[in-house]
Amino acid sequence: MTFQGWPAEALEFYEGLEADNSRTFWNDHKEVYETCVAAPMLDLLDRLEDEFGEGRVFRPYRDVRFSADKSPYKTAIGATLAAGGYIQLSADGLAVAGGYHQLAPDQLDRYRQAAADDRTGRQLLRTIGAVEKRGPQVRSTEQLKTAPRGYPKDHPRVELLRHKNLYAWQEWPPESWLGTPAAEQYVVDALHAIAPLRRWLDEHVGDSTAPARR
Repeated sequence: MTFQGWPAEALEFYEGLEADNSRTFWNDHKEVYETCVAAPMLDLLDRLEDEFGEGRVFRPYRDVRFSADKSPYKTAIGATLAAGGYIQLSADGLAVAGGYHQLAPDQLDRYRQAAADDRTGRQLLRTIGAVEKRGPQVRSTEQLKTAPRGYPKDHPRVELLRHKNLYAWQEWPPESWLGTPAAEQYVVDALHAIAPLRRWLDEHVGDSTAPARR
């Protein structure tokens, strides 16, 4: 099946789930989730696979084992792409992201070294500027209050050094195009815009090489 966008019922589903995050609501509206939310996402991932690799949709259930919030269901559908990228739909609209949302200690060390280096650090600043000029905004969800240990507080790129992760994010509120095939192009354009940041991170940070914890 070709991707036709998300119908209005998809957003209405999440509006309802935000108001009533219960098993009763979920069971009563599960068919809406499957046909109006999940099915279009799977169709989109099929369309993107040739260029961006296989996609994977996250489970709609929250892990509440260690959370004070015991709401059982996520209020957004999210999917990742093998080549790097994240797509999300919620009552707030559509979002696309890419980068390194979590950094293991060895990755964080390599990131800081590269950000501190004059050549690669300046390259990162140029990359961020180019990405943001096309729409996505580069951000971090975790930051130190000052420079990390071993780096001067007056380093010219101290703001980058304070980050504990780095990714780009672009979002759009619900508009008529979201319910049409045109939504695919919005996603593709955002992924292309974010790609330079992902390439910089892949080159200078890469995957964690630390042994897995048992």
